[in-house]
Amino acid sequence: MRIAQVAPLAEAVPPKLYGGTERVVSWLTEELVRAGHDVTLFASGDSQTAAELVPCAPRALRLTGIRDHTASTLVMLDTVRRRANEFDVIHFHVDLLQFPMFQDSFDKCVTTLHPPRSP
Repeated sequence: MRIAQVAPLAEAVPPKLYGGTERVVSWLTEELVRAGHDVTLFASGDSQTAAELVPCAPRALRLTGIRDHTASTLVMLDTVRRRANEFDVIHFHVDLLQFPMFQDSFDKCVTTLHPPRSP
C-alpha cells in the first residue's frame, strides 16, 4: 500500500526535543515501512526516517524561531495535494487545515487529531 504521512513542521520526526505528535508519527511511519508498505513522510528536512522523506521546510520550524506555522503548512499541503494520486492513503497529523484542499479525496484521507495535553 502507498501511504503518505503528513507531519507538523514544528518539530523533526522523530523530535529532537519535545514533540508528542511527531513521536507518534515516527513510530507509525517506521512500523508501516517495516510491515512492507511504501511510505512517504512529508515533514521537516531534519527528520530521520526509513520512509521516503519529502522535506517541506529545511528544519523544524520551532527551532528556527518561526512562531506561525500556517503559511509553511499550507505550502506543504499543496505539495501533498499535487502528489495525491500517488497514494492509496493520506494520513494527516496537522489538525484540520487540509479539509478544504482535499474535498475530492476524502475516500483516501485519514486525519488524526493530536490535542495538547491538559495541565
